[in-house]
Amino acid sequence: MKQEPTQIRDPIHSYIYASELEQELLDSEVFQRLRRIRQLGCAHLIYPGANHTRFEHCIGTMHLAKIASTHLHSQGKMNKEQCVQLNAAALLHDIGHGPFSHLFEEVLAEKGITHENITTRIIRETEISDILKKYGINTNKFSELCVGLSNNHPRFMNDIIAGFLSVDTMDYLLRDSYFSGVEYGKVDVHRIINAYEISKESIAINRDSLYALEALMLARYEMFRAVYFHKSVRACAIMLTKAMTLSDETLHFSNLKDLKNYLNLTDESTINKIINSKSNNENIKFAKELVNDYLKRKMLKLVFEKEVLRTDQFIGKIFSQSKFRSNVSEEISKKSKVPEKYIFIDVSTATSVPTTSSKKTLSEITIISKTGKKKTVQKIKAGELPLMNSILGYMDIIRIYTTGKYKEKVSQAVNTIFEKESR
Repeated sequence: MKQEPTQIRDPIHSYIYASELEQELLDSEVFQRLRRIRQLGCAHLIYPGANHTRFEHCIGTMHLAKIASTHLHSQGKMNKEQCVQLNAAALLHDIGHGPFSHLFEEVLAEKGITHENITTRIIRETEISDILKKYGINTNKFSELCVGLSNNHPRFMNDIIAGFLSVDTMDYLLRDSYFSGVEYGKVDVHRIINAYEISKESIAINRDSLYALEALMLARYEMFRAVYFHKSVRACAIMLTKAMTLSDETLHFSNLKDLKNYLNLTDESTINKIINSKSNNENIKFAKELVNDYLKRKMLKLVFEKEVLRTDQFIGKIFSQSKFRSNVSEEISKKSKVPEKYIFIDVSTATSVPTTSSKKTLSEITIISKTGKKKTVQKIKAGELPLMNSILGYMDIIRIYTTGKYKEKVSQAVNTIFEKESR
């Protein structure tokens, strides 16, 4: 007997329905782990309501993918098998995230690993593979779709998972703004999804919905400024990232030879491993200090901040990242007489609008106009849309932090250095 779809109550999308395949994926131990990984890392210390997790975000992303696949199936652009795979791929798109979500990626980045790399491995090497095979899905090809990089599916399916109009972006904006309590992420996502068109196997959008697209881009831009790159959110992020990096050699967080090690990592287990480590090396001692301060909400103090554009000469003269990493903290340390390990330099960088599914900067948008049964396809430069033009480029925020104990000394040294550099 065919099982009735499972009904899930969600604060963002109301009722969400999961098929037999989706329910089996949801019930897997690997997927349930996402309940213990916060969506926004440490942002709950600044926005107390932001305790939502990757688990519900993935379910919400699947829900929006279902709306998209239903819409495109009704147009004859997708068959039933493609719809099943798109919905399941949306559900699993973040299954490779580590503790504190994107913060752990900063630890893995030093080894050239991303959560997308781990996602493909989890889908191919765990119980997820067995579930998918039971339903006749080729796990190798399917795992590439989950990260928006499949050459075996139409390009528009990659776009829906990971492009500039992705259901991932739409869900996290709605969800993150709701739980953070800010107003920026409220976007008419249904209008955008129902405006999806296909042109040469890529996602296009109906001209009548351009305003909704611009609203989406602006919402994302404002969420980065107000929430994701908030100065105190980044202060907490630096503390946790530094603690995990310092502990990695001893506690082997990034050891991916055996996926079981990685899949046992959650927000709380990672904190506990650092706190309870028996090692007495200096890195672990400092990591414990940072974690204890994090738990007590004794955040780093901001002593310098500048928001720049990529074309701004200020960043070219003073803030090239290589100089930051190798020279600036050392110079501040010498001038302030503060140990260099207590000086933290953060460069928060993101594209101001989402990238394409192929990870390229968004340069043009395909617009479809309809007059009766006639369709006109037009490619326009992203900068031709007034609102988009005002935010295109990169968001770069350079900040320098230290602990409360050294704030005055470091602040004086920073002011001296940058007064000299700006002459």
